[in-house]
This record gives sequence, C-alpha cells and structure tokens, in this order.
Amino acid sequence: MATAGLDEPSSDQSKGRVSWKAVALPTEHGGWGMLGEPLLLGLMLAPSLAGAGIAVAALAAFLSRHPLKLALADYWRRTRYPRTALAEKCAALYATVGLAGLALGAWRAGLTPFIPVAVAAPFALLQLAYDARHQGRRLAPELLGGAALGSAATAVMLAGGWPWAVAWAVWALMAAKAVSSVLYVRTRFRMDRGQGPSVWPAGLSHVGAIGMAAGLARLNVAPWLGVFAFVILLGRTLHGLSSHHRRLRPQAVGMQEMAFGLLTTLLLALGFALGL
Repeated sequence: MATAGLDEPSSDQSKGRVSWKAVALPTEHGGWGMLGEPLLLGLMLAPSLAGAGIAVAALAAFLSRHPLKLALADYWRRTRYPRTALAEKCAALYATVGLAGLALGAWRAGLTPFIPVAVAAPFALLQLAYDARHQGRRLAPELLGGAALGSAATAVMLAGGWPWAVAWAVWALMAAKAVSSVLYVRTRFRMDRGQGPSVWPAGLSHVGAIGMAAGLARLNVAPWLGVFAFVILLGRTLHGLSSHHRRLRPQAVGMQEMAFGLLTTLLLALGFALGL
C-alpha cells in the first residue's frame, strides 16, 4: 500500500503549504532498524574514522530515498507541486552529506570498503524504481532494500581492517536477518488483519537463516552465538504467527522488531568479540 503523500499530494501541499518533515524524513519506521543494525554492528566491531564516514554516507543515502521517491513520483506524473522543489533540495542536501562521508572514508581507508557498496547499489536502485511507480510496499522492493542495507556493516568492517571473508559473512548474516524479518512482519500484519496468510515462507526463511549461520560458523568466519541469535528469532516467529499470539498494533510490532534487532546485533557483536 503506498503511503499518503506519495500517490497524491495533500490539498495543503497542492496549495503551497508543505511540511518539511513529511518530505525530508522517511515514513517507513522499520527501515531505521534495518540500517541501524548493520551500522551499529560494524562500528562496534571496527570503530574507525573511515568507518564513521561510511556510516554517515549510508545514513545520508537512506534518508535521501524518501525525497527522491517523492520527486520521482512527481516526474512520473509529469507535474510539479510545491513539495517537488523541497524534495529536490532535501535530496541534494543528503547527497552532499553522503559525498562528504564517502570522501572521508576513501581518504582514510582507500576504495576497498566501497566494493560491497557497489555490489549493493543495483538492489538499492531497483528499490527506488519500485518507489517511483508507487510500488515500494511490495515484497520485492522491501526484500531488496533489506538485503542492500546489510552491506553497510561489511564496508565499515573492511574500513577497519577486518578480513574479507569475515566482513562478507557479516553481510550474509544481516541480509538473512533482514529478509526473514520482512517476511515475518508482513505475515504478522496480514494475520492480525484476519487475511489468513501462509506462515511457511516466514518460518522457512528463519530455518534457512539458522542453517546459513551454522555453515558460516563451521567455516570459522562467523560466531556460533549468531546461530543462537537466529534461533531466538525463530522462536519469536513461531509464537508471533501462532494462534496463541496477542494481536498488537503495527507500531507495537515495530517496536518489538527493533528490540529483537538490537538483541541480534548485540549477540553477533559479542560472538565476534569473544573470538571465532
């Protein structure tokens, strides 16, 4: 479902009264956790000035998505509203901040940390293309965006001197967490609305994440504590999608997901800190 203000501007926007907050800040609160988790993990494991610059660039890129999709939606309709100009200015400001962060990262760590960013860029561009066509709430763009954001942890860790294999394993873990969480939350929302969705995709994605975490641990590029973290997420899914769960408002589910995301991040950080 497209958000209000993306498909059609409000009457106030059409008359020239535009809320900067509605244009500058994203409305999808779940995205904050999907970005915050890999950035927090990367900075906890590999704190560095270059990593801080990359984190600033990642945050700027995340924030630029909302004004960009508003501007692109207006371009798609071949019209301009007062919000269009504000969206362009916000996107330009975020781009400037992001380029400054990228410059700091490149100055301190070279271009190597930006390889995962380049790999993730097509996923982010595909998500933006969905947004421009008012399809940003579909499953595909949400999965693409979640998988792309995990690259931030890999970039920060490479900037901090971590081995390539470990840094890329972290992206795999964060992507698996993001994809399984998206499937769980979407299924939970539909279930609470009485739509009777299938719970198998969400459940199997968590089982697959556990298997992948165990495989990476056996290869000695990820901690076994990560497997425990994904087992906790599977338990949350089994309860949250069972007939015994309590129906909650979407905001409450979102807060729970942020808590589980923070727990997962801390367990992974602890596992890496204790040694592989």
